[in-house]
Amino acid sequence: MQKKDKSDYMILAVSHALDLLEQFHGEEVSELGVTELAKRLRLHKNNVFRLLATLEARGYVEQNRVTGNYRLGLKTLEIRQTMIRQMALLPYAKPVLEELVRECDETAYVSILKENLSIYLYGVESRATVRVVSRLGSRLPAYCTAAGKVMLASLSEPKLERYLARKELVPFTPNTITDATRLREHLKEIAAAGYAIDDEELEIGVRGVAAPICDYRTETVGAVIISGPTMRFSDERVAAELVPLAQKAAETISVKLGYSGAAAE
Repeated sequence: MQKKDKSDYMILAVSHALDLLEQFHGEEVSELGVTELAKRLRLHKNNVFRLLATLEARGYVEQNRVTGNYRLGLKTLEIRQTMIRQMALLPYAKPVLEELVRECDETAYVSILKENLSIYLYGVESRATVRVVSRLGSRLPAYCTAAGKVMLASLSEPKLERYLARKELVPFTPNTITDATRLREHLKEIAAAGYAIDDEELEIGVRGVAAPICDYRTETVGAVIISGPTMRFSDERVAAELVPLAQKAAETISVKLGYSGAAAE
């Protein structure tokens, strides 16, 4: 059976929506009306209006109430900023993670928080025979992973409350924190300590240690994680070796991103 080309799976409405957004490319184009967009896209004005209504509801475009024309919305800026942070993060993270793994011989990752998930962008695996299954590229729940918790701990109170209001705290193991009040207190402790531990909260037999990566605005933009089997992650080793190593690696990357210490009071 012949394999289909990816173009065969394209959704026409999504393609039209992306074509519409691309019309705002270039410094000379800041606002466009329905008629002009319909002409450019060669679509009926009713179809263009429906695309605009959908994109406006999601924050990707907004209407100028004075002119009636449309312009790019804040959501597009958020995505651009996320992309810039990711692109800036990875070149600095790679050599730091490689050195980290040489020091502890455990698997290490860099993760970001996006759409309430901890997303593992890059990783270097341990050389040990026994190691956890690679999480590279994984999108894991934030509330029960070391990286996710250390990033949640940096959120402002309103953002954290929005997260808790939308997120069902499902138990993955007996150690998963599923009570919102308890999780709030736990995150305060993490913020004060400067690191987080995943104590078999997502998967039995796996522990993790994470420290926050900050940028020049002193905002947490990611996390360094060291992950491995519980048998090698004793409380003593975690406290004496792995936490300091995770913090050192995170700080090294943070400095490269322009971080110079805590924000002024």
